[in-house]
Amino acid sequence: MTATTTAARKNTTAAAGNDTGESEPLLDTAPDPQPGLRAYLEVKRAALLAKREAQRTAPPTEPNRLRARTTAEERSGVRRIRIRRHQIISDSPLDFAGYDLGPASPEIQLGVLSSCLTHIFLIQAADLRIPLDSLEVEVQADQDPRAGQPGFEQVPIYPHNISYTVHVTSPADKERIRELHETVERKCPIYNLLINPQSITGRVVLTGSPEEI
Repeated sequence: MTATTTAARKNTTAAAGNDTGESEPLLDTAPDPQPGLRAYLEVKRAALLAKREAQRTAPPTEPNRLRARTTAEERSGVRRIRIRRHQIISDSPLDFAGYDLGPASPEIQLGVLSSCLTHIFLIQAADLRIPLDSLEVEVQADQDPRAGQPGFEQVPIYPHNISYTVHVTSPADKERIRELHETVERKCPIYNLLINPQSITGRVVLTGSPEEI
């Protein structure tokens, strides 16, 4: 029996048992169009094949320029991250002049890695036709508050000892899951961003002035 049918029957029972004699309207119990991961992977595979076909017929001519912008909110110092039409709130804990309205930046970084790994697992599972019933990626790292202080000069100020664990339910055998895992590590953008040295340039512009510092 589906959850939808169960819900509908519960609503019917509730209506029949109404001692006021008035019938209660049933809740909308339309079925979920994409229940479970296996059904979703079929949708994902169709989107993946369509995207490949679109890129084949009209190949991209230049890289995409990704952008993110963060503003410190007045009085609270809350960091409002804007990416396209989306917003993410980052904040400090209560003991560091924050309101704990959102995760700190290092925590967001771990969340980005777990999100990207999860997405690439879904993409590659769809591409390789490996059925998945459930998927969860947990990322952990160390960040030592003593970093840079006397006696801890060599301790990194950034999150380190990063590790991740994938919890997956699938009827596929171990060899296919191993193939999936290896493919994900080759193709995950954020995973490869973090394991490879990067070059970052920066500048500071004074508001209302053409001068750069």
